[in-house]
Amino acid sequence: MSLNTRISVGIAAAFAVVVAILLVANAAGSDDNPPAAAAVDERLVRPDSHKLDVAADNKVTFVEFLDFECESCRAAYPAIEQLRKDYEGRVTFVVRYFPIPSHFNAERAARAVEAASKQGKFEQMYQKMYETQAEWGEQRVPADTRFRGYAKELGLDLTAYDQAYADPATLERIRKDVADGEALGVTGTPTFFLNGKKLQPESVQDLVASIDAALG
Repeated sequence: MSLNTRISVGIAAAFAVVVAILLVANAAGSDDNPPAAAAVDERLVRPDSHKLDVAADNKVTFVEFLDFECESCRAAYPAIEQLRKDYEGRVTFVVRYFPIPSHFNAERAARAVEAASKQGKFEQMYQKMYETQAEWGEQRVPADTRFRGYAKELGLDLTAYDQAYADPATLERIRKDVADGEALGVTGTPTFFLNGKKLQPESVQDLVASIDAALG
């Protein structure tokens, strides 16, 4: 079965709508003259950046700047998970935090995911946030207790989680990602980069084509 066929039509359609909206929102922030390659690489993937998958040859790197409260990111999430499966071992997938200030719980969600990462549960909490977004997103009520409940469900040491969640270094870690994103011209989420180039996809197929071309 072809790669495109394995990605469901429903996901592709939803993703196309999401990206179309995103392109309009980001148009003003697009950069026709990106920084030099070395600077782009450094800002895209730091030594402490979270990698969901790592390619053995490190030839192709896909970076997403995301916001866990962003509905567009949630809509794109299933497609990204499918891409991870389809390109397992061939593409490095990197996640960068970019909580939008207008999203009340976005930064809190990033703190919860980063706190979970300290106990080796980054991916599990990352997935949990998208799976439960409808329960806490778009609300003006702090979701700290709910996120702590997710940590408990994942079997984390809650004392250690609480310390990491409240640690100023955790917030600083997140804000470094935001600073990198802003330096790279990120103005909304999700924003994707492939081997240092900012993508402007209109569908999942556009992402597939870009990745296939990079793999050569």
